[in-house]
Amino acid sequence: MEKFRTLFDFFLRHQKVLRYSALSLLTAGSERLFSAVAFQCPCNSWNLLYGSVFLLVPALILFLLGYLLNVRTWRLFTGRCAPGTHCSCIHRKHCRRYVSVFWLVTVSASVAPFTWIAVALLGANFYECAASGSSLLQRHLCQGRGTQCHEQVAKMPCGGTLPQEAKVSVNFRAQSQVLGWILIASIMILVLAVTCINHCHSPVSFLQLRFWKIYLEKEREVFEKKAKEHATKLAERNLKCFFESTKPEPFQTPSNKDWQQISSLYAFSTKGQYYSMIHKYISGNRGTSIRSTKEDVFSPALGFVDGTDFNEMGTM
Repeated sequence: MEKFRTLFDFFLRHQKVLRYSALSLLTAGSERLFSAVAFQCPCNSWNLLYGSVFLLVPALILFLLGYLLNVRTWRLFTGRCAPGTHCSCIHRKHCRRYVSVFWLVTVSASVAPFTWIAVALLGANFYECAASGSSLLQRHLCQGRGTQCHEQVAKMPCGGTLPQEAKVSVNFRAQSQVLGWILIASIMILVLAVTCINHCHSPVSFLQLRFWKIYLEKEREVFEKKAKEHATKLAERNLKCFFESTKPEPFQTPSNKDWQQISSLYAFSTKGQYYSMIHKYISGNRGTSIRSTKEDVFSPALGFVDGTDFNEMGTM
C-alpha cells in the first residue's frame, strides 16, 4: 500500500510534465501511424499541396483542440459578453491579465501541434513530398532541362532513379530532419528561458509554490465531492416536492453572483494570502466584490491557479 501511495504522490507532483509527455508521445505515435497508413505522395503537380496539408493541417486541428479542451479558455470567456455586461476591457490591467491568460492557453495548446510538426520533419516524408512539388525548386534544379525534368523531380518521393535527382532527394530528407531538430532545440530553449523568467518573478518561494499546488489539488477534490452532495440534496428536494405536490423547504445555495465571484481570474493579493478565488471569497465579507484591485499582482508563475479544473474527476 505504501508503494502505491508513493507512486500516486509522484504522479501528483509531476502530473503536468507527465500529461504533456503522454500527449507528445500520443501525437508522435499518431503521426507515425498516419504517415505509414494514410500518406501516399501523388508524385505529380499535387505534391506541394498534398505534402503541406499532411504537415500543417493536422497541427492546426490539434492546436484548435488544445483551445477547446483547455479549462482556462472557458474560464476566460464564459459570461464575458452576458446581457447587461460589456464585452470590451474596461481596465487596462484587466486586459493585460486576459492577454496573459490567453497566452498561457496558447502555449499549452501548442504542445501537440509542434510535436506533430517536429516528428513529421524528422520522418521527412511530408517535407520531401512538398519540396519536390515546389515550382521554385523545380525551376532551380531543372535549369535548361525542360518540363520532363520537372516531372522527374516530382516523382522522386516515389523512387526516382536519376543519379543527380537521387542525390537531391537525399538532400530533401536531410533538410527536413535538420529543420526538425532545430525546431525541437528552439522550443526547449524557449521553454527553459520562459520558465526561468517566470520563476524569477514569482511573488512566493519555491516551497510555497509546491504547497500551493497541493492545496489546489485538495480543494478540487473536496469541491467535486461537496458539489455532488449539494446537487444531490437539491435534486432530492425538488423531485420530492414535484411528486408529492408539496411546497419546497428553504435551501441555501450559492447565488449567481457568488458563482461569478469565484469564477473570476485570480490575482495575487499583496494584502492577504489567498490560494484561490474560493479562499479569497470566504475570507472577505460575503456579497462584496473580490475582483482584482490596482495593488494586486498578475504573475505568470501563478498561472496554474486559473488552470485548476474542477471537472477533471468527473465527466465533461
